[in-house]
Amino acid sequence: MNTKQTKQEKRVHRHKRIRAKVSGTASLPRLSVFRSNQYIYAQLIDDENAVTLASANDVKETAGTKKERAERVGKAIAEMGIKAGIAKVVFDRGGFMYIGRIQALADSARQAGLQF
Repeated sequence: MNTKQTKQEKRVHRHKRIRAKVSGTASLPRLSVFRSNQYIYAQLIDDENAVTLASANDVKETAGTKKERAERVGKAIAEMGIKAGIAKVVFDRGGFMYIGRIQALADSARQAGLQF
C-alpha cells in the first residue's frame, strides 16, 4: 500500500485541520485565501449562513509580480469588507504556508484596515 501523499493532498489535510477550528459568522467572517500557480483568490465568508460576503482575485490583472498582485487583492478585499461594515475577520490561510503571496495579501489587508 502506497502511503505517500502528494503536496496537494497534504495541503488539503492541513486545510481540513484548520477549518475544524476556524469558522466565520456574520459579525466576524472568515477571510479565506486560495493560491493557484497563476492567481490568488480571497473571500469573506459567513459560515453560519453559508454566504460569501465579498470576494476579490487577480485573474484580470496582468501588471506587476504575483506578490504585488496579491497585495492589491488584499487591499481590495479589505476595502470591500470595510464598505460592508466588517472591521474584524478570522484568517484562513487555506492550508498554505504563511509566506510569500499569502503573507503579502494578509499584510496589505491589515494595512487597509482589517483586523485579524
